[in-house]
Amino acid sequence: MPSAAPKRPRPRRYDPARTRAAVLAQFGNVQDAVRDLTPAQLALPTHLGDWTVRELAAHIALAVGAVSRCLEQAAPPAQEVTLQQWPFATAAHAGPISDATKALAASSPDLGELYGRTRDRLAELLPAAPGERLLATRVGAMRLDDYLVTRTVELIVHTDDLNHAAGLAVPYDRQALAACTRLLADALAAKAPGGSVEVRVPPYAVVQCVEGPRHTRGTPPNVVETDPLTWIRLATGRTDWDTAVDDAKVSASGERAHLAGLLPVLG
Repeated sequence: MPSAAPKRPRPRRYDPARTRAAVLAQFGNVQDAVRDLTPAQLALPTHLGDWTVRELAAHIALAVGAVSRCLEQAAPPAQEVTLQQWPFATAAHAGPISDATKALAASSPDLGELYGRTRDRLAELLPAAPGERLLATRVGAMRLDDYLVTRTVELIVHTDDLNHAAGLAVPYDRQALAACTRLLADALAAKAPGGSVEVRVPPYAVVQCVEGPRHTRGTPPNVVETDPLTWIRLATGRTDWDTAVDDAKVSASGERAHLAGLLPVLG
């Protein structure tokens, strides 16, 4: 008798008020840092293709400003993309996103002004917008509350990129970091459904994944554990599995606890 297909994880629920506050808080953290960047820092390279720090900073404003731009447009007729589908829908749009980023960076000599305008417009539009409101995003029609969770991913991932490229220490809002970690962990569980491996990212996420014998009680036979930033770097391809293990950033026990072939989950 064939074995049953592994169950897909149930969609996680996020607190809409906390997510909204997290997006504004983390954007504010980046805004404070970008305001003080020198011309020399803005010209530094990043590990994101040929983007400079200026282009990376412009991209963060572009990603957050997309919420306001979508709210200013008519709502689409029906939802097309769920939060769980978003991590797998972004790679196809990398080219147009990069083009838009470079155009914004070139047309925005004053990044401080760009960030101020972006934050003010979002703070104006967001409070009155219902969470169920559909937005015509680049990847398809999404609920506002779901799209805001994706903005925590954009903000946390690119804050880490900015810190790395410009030698900064921009802080990570705790709620934004939590939402980003959880969404990327859930993406792994959706990519490799199952219950044979438990992935722990304390204090924010625990998911089970990989088809095979399901663990039910006691200590799981296959366990992967890491910290949030290492997990985010693995999930987005900023670091690779073997490097993280060799650097003792990941502990992995059990014959199935090798996730290299499943990473990254977000292109």
